[in-house]
Amino acid sequence: MLMFETTIAGSLPKPSWLAEPEKLWAGWRLQGDTLTEGKRDATILAVKLQEDCGIDIVSDGEQARQHFVHGFLERIGGIDFKNKVEMGIRADRYKAMVPVVIAPLQLKGRVHEMEAKAARAHTARKLKFTLPGPMTIADTIADRHYGDRVKMAFAFADCLNQEARALEADGVDVIQFDEPAFNVFMGEVTDWGIEALHRASAGLSCKTAVHICYGYGIKANVDWKNTLGEEWRQYEQIFPALAGSRIDQVSVECRNSRVPLSLLSLLKGKDVLVGAIDVASDVVETPEEVAATIEAAMQYVPKERIIACTNCGMAPMSRAVAEGKLKALAAGARLARQRHG
Repeated sequence: MLMFETTIAGSLPKPSWLAEPEKLWAGWRLQGDTLTEGKRDATILAVKLQEDCGIDIVSDGEQARQHFVHGFLERIGGIDFKNKVEMGIRADRYKAMVPVVIAPLQLKGRVHEMEAKAARAHTARKLKFTLPGPMTIADTIADRHYGDRVKMAFAFADCLNQEARALEADGVDVIQFDEPAFNVFMGEVTDWGIEALHRASAGLSCKTAVHICYGYGIKANVDWKNTLGEEWRQYEQIFPALAGSRIDQVSVECRNSRVPLSLLSLLKGKDVLVGAIDVASDVVETPEEVAATIEAAMQYVPKERIIACTNCGMAPMSRAVAEGKLKALAAGARLARQRHG
């Protein structure tokens, strides 16, 4: 097995012909069948870009989704998208207009079949696919049906599980659940959040991962991070529970974050996706810097369990910067492999 395999946390920038560039929640520039065709073409391009840059475990780059949560919600019955309401997100860190759950949740067929099959058909490399986690979905939508956040999250977990099983059948090798809410509601993570992940991943034989992070480099997140002090120790409360979970891999931001890398030792027995690329900066890392992040993580994680990754998604970034960072990630992992392989 290749040591220090490389992968990305999730999203890549979309081509300017598909969506407005360098923008989160960018609107589509195509419509109807042309939009579907464009999403498929962009997915294949994203796979090719990752291959050309030297990424080992490639993904669809979330090219067919406007947002990592809402791209999944669009195919679930029981949600009113027309009459959105304003709601505080991530413990009121920022406000957003969100859809409303008004009836029992039910998956209306496949969600990501097109892009999963397109990606699988165009690469022989390992393929990873990301889905939003149940807690994060429950924190990104208003409830006017269940009257119980946990009950609603588990209903979403059942929908996620249905799609995850289908993705595995499509040939996906790694299914990752994105849970940025895991560093906001730490008590709930151990109370029910991990169990909801188990529900979402039930019956899968492919690798499973959870991505936790302090979010994109948008102003609301940057302002919040500045209130957290010099050391971000929130993960200390949840890493032991994640270590005891049935999830195979944990994705953590390590480059330019204030997370003490010593906390990684609490993830004993897990593969750790070490974020060696800062997605909140347009400065392209050098291969040496990437290798240094990997080597720093090696003090706390067995080298055989380290996968080199990006800190978070790259959707709002320029395509040129993202490409430079992907190349640096691959080159840095090669450098670390030469030294420690």
